[in-house]
Amino acid sequence: MFSAILLEKNESGQTVALTGLDEARLPEGDVTVEVEYSTLNYKDGLAITGSSPVVRRFPMVPGIDFAGVVTDSTHAEWEKGDRVVLNGWGVGETHWGGLAQRARLDGDWLVPLPSAFTGRQAMAIGTAGYTASLCVDALLAHGVVPDRGEVLVTGATGGVGSIAIALLAKAGFEVAASTGKPSEEEYLRRLGATTVLDRAELSAPGRPMQKERWAAVVDTAGSHTLANACAQTRYGGAVAACGLAQGMDFPASVAPFILRGVSLLGIDSVMAPRPRRLAAWDRLARDLDAGALDEIAREIALGDVISAADRLMKGEVRGRIVVDVNR
Repeated sequence: MFSAILLEKNESGQTVALTGLDEARLPEGDVTVEVEYSTLNYKDGLAITGSSPVVRRFPMVPGIDFAGVVTDSTHAEWEKGDRVVLNGWGVGETHWGGLAQRARLDGDWLVPLPSAFTGRQAMAIGTAGYTASLCVDALLAHGVVPDRGEVLVTGATGGVGSIAIALLAKAGFEVAASTGKPSEEEYLRRLGATTVLDRAELSAPGRPMQKERWAAVVDTAGSHTLANACAQTRYGGAVAACGLAQGMDFPASVAPFILRGVSLLGIDSVMAPRPRRLAAWDRLARDLDAGALDEIAREIALGDVISAADRLMKGEVRGRIVVDVNR
């Protein structure tokens, strides 16, 4: 038996509970993992609270991340005792996820835990930090360099935003952090932000073309925030779009793209190919200060996940939530 958060659905709607499950109920897969740590992401909050139809199959164990140790494997790459990390691949949506003490899945979805990190630190990073690293890699591959000017990060106190700030600062960029939590300015500056602005400056409808401000953008919000960010990006700049905290809509025009040569880079963390994942984790292992992880993350027990998901959806959480699934 093992403990897990289990989502079920019946005629009355969705239910969620911390429960005990028999290992025989685990889904098919060629690798079984003893999970040590998981996380609580925005997508997990949507799933647990039922705020959005994230879960495609019931019953479901949510949790799009985990770090743990292989206990059984018929996969060529993995052996018992290997330390691994999982991000995405539909886990927690169509395949049982990481908010449990056991997981069984396709070994192709796993990457090795970087030697620079413990399992807890890897989950302080989680899909949020891995996505932030994908964004930074995409901007650098586009040719964005520090002497071009400031880089804007929206949703700056969230998991993606927090780690994006730390990685960009490490790469030598001046970072402008957009947040709806002015009380967190000191936190953002400790991460490496040089400017902090109120998200209200970006979240309302704006003109199709605005004063050029940003060499590049990491956007986690979508909607008007993304539209305004594009409208304010300098000639030849790039915007890495990876989230929809404000909305899935994009009320913009083609003007920034055809008049300033701005590039909109879509960042997908769920199905990103393995070489891109390994490169992202390499950057995290090389450039992310372990002290920043302590600043960004706090730890909860598996039994605290359901209540924490509600707080997350109310915007009452900053940074990352690490879940110790064994307490």
